[in-house]
Amino acid sequence: MTPCFPFIRVPASTLPLLATLFMTPVDILVGHAQHAQRTGKRGPASKLQQHMERISQLPKPRQRVVMEVLESMLAQNR
Repeated sequence: MTPCFPFIRVPASTLPLLATLFMTPVDILVGHAQHAQRTGKRGPASKLQQHMERISQLPKPRQRVVMEVLESMLAQNR
């Protein structure tokens, strides 16, 4: 199982929120590649996936800032 980008640590309680945000099953977020192979799409990565890859390459403090902004925006739209 080889991840597409480096792992980042997030509280387990945020996984459902992230799965909804990224429109992907929690299985993929936690690195279960078998599920990704069964449901993977063909073609280039979506813009959201491209942004996630770029975010994962940021330093951890910057990743936390991005997560806080996303969580704040999602909370406003509930």
